[in-house]
Amino acid sequence: MISDHLYAATRDTQSSAQFKLLVLGDSLSAGYGLEQEESWVSVLQNIWNEESIPIEVVNAAISGETTDGGLARLPRLLEQHHPTHLLIELGGNDGLQGHLVAKTQKNLNSMVKLARDAGATVFIQDMEIPSNYGKRYTQMFADSFDTVAAENNIVLIPFFLADIALDKTLMQRDGIHPNGTAQPQIAHFMYEQLTPLIIH
Repeated sequence: MISDHLYAATRDTQSSAQFKLLVLGDSLSAGYGLEQEESWVSVLQNIWNEESIPIEVVNAAISGETTDGGLARLPRLLEQHHPTHLLIELGGNDGLQGHLVAKTQKNLNSMVKLARDAGATVFIQDMEIPSNYGKRYTQMFADSFDTVAAENNIVLIPFFLADIALDKTLMQRDGIHPNGTAQPQIAHFMYEQLTPLIIH
């Protein structure tokens, strides 16, 4: 697990940006196995900078993070960074560890409420897991993200590894984490998803 630290995705990001996106995620957003600047979050910040789009990204993703950990850290992050927008990219480790789906869903709902109470617009990242715990659990897990999005009337961002995970040339040897080649693809996908939601 990488240390619990935060960073603006690039050093030259202007703190006076009109919008601030806090990414609360796990290893998929923390750039597991890669240099920090290689992660899709950093690449996305670079794209926004190059296009003079006034969005600053704060990457608060930690490898191994669960929704329990994200919920525990969120109040401090909101107080410290005052984001205008929050992307919750959590739940995958809950599923891989067989956590109760109801608990994961409750944690996600609690994070949405905390962020909204702090004045942030929330997006939730859809997540998928292998069917290690059987078809029923896998389906319940997948449905929970749709449920949280629908109950809170927030945007559900499609799972950014849906196609990438099927291409071995874009994945690290563990078959779970995208490699450096995949990061720009993820960044461009997230650019298309997030930019019109934040700048409108």
